[in-house]
Amino acid sequence: MKKSIAIICCLGIFGCAKKESTGNIAQWKEEVSKTEVDFNNLAQAKGIAEAFYAFADSSAVIKLDNDSLIKGKESIRNHFSQPKFTKATVTWKADFIEVSNDGTLAYTYGPYIWTTKDSLGSKKDFKGIFHTVWKKQKDNSWKYVWD
Repeated sequence: MKKSIAIICCLGIFGCAKKESTGNIAQWKEEVSKTEVDFNNLAQAKGIAEAFYAFADSSAVIKLDNDSLIKGKESIRNHFSQPKFTKATVTWKADFIEVSNDGTLAYTYGPYIWTTKDSLGSKKDFKGIFHTVWKKQKDNSWKYVWD
């Protein structure tokens, strides 16, 4: 039932948008693709907390594995600044990108690998699929609103 509601919402958001601007979809997909790469690269260079802060919309929400939510940029940065995350790394690549016809929203998904180290320094990988919803900003950049 939850999946049906989510699919209906996505269809509503992406299917009912105005058809007048469809000529730029390829360009917008490229912008979102570059944003995903830049986001991943910042996570490698500056850490998870800084990357998830830098690419968050002011109203961003992250859903955790236990179905709880982190709401807002500062809360997201604070959450990922905990010691258990400062020793972790995450890498991902968008395998799919869709953009609304008016170029204001997009969503991506693909594989990620979350790597942690235990107290002995042994690495452990957790693999999964991410899903991100992006919103175009007034400055034409893309920020995530849901991850």
